[in-house]
Amino acid sequence: MMPRGGGIINYQIADEAALYASYMPFIMGGAIFVESQRQFSLGDDVFVALQLPDSPERIPLSGKVVWVNYRSQGPNRPAGFAVQLNGPEGQRVKDSAERLLAGRIVTDQPTFTI
Repeated sequence: MMPRGGGIINYQIADEAALYASYMPFIMGGAIFVESQRQFSLGDDVFVALQLPDSPERIPLSGKVVWVNYRSQGPNRPAGFAVQLNGPEGQRVKDSAERLLAGRIVTDQPTFTI
């Protein structure tokens, strides 16, 4: 079944700083924030083809929206949504993100969400 709104959202995280700002370890299973002008609501199903830093591979993620920034609130709070990481592909993203961010996940640097 195609998620509401249809289509695949392609999203590339360019570097580790952007990954830090996008990764949400405080969500059960983890979540990734996706900058987007498309409007979603909490609980919507989405499909994201995610490309992590230094990887040519796109990882297919399907999941629920667990966070929404409806409009941009400056450079540290862009418009977008977060998709909860679940299933084997979500676990791959979580493992990769935590490996790339080793020792930096819990700091006081601002993120796209908090």
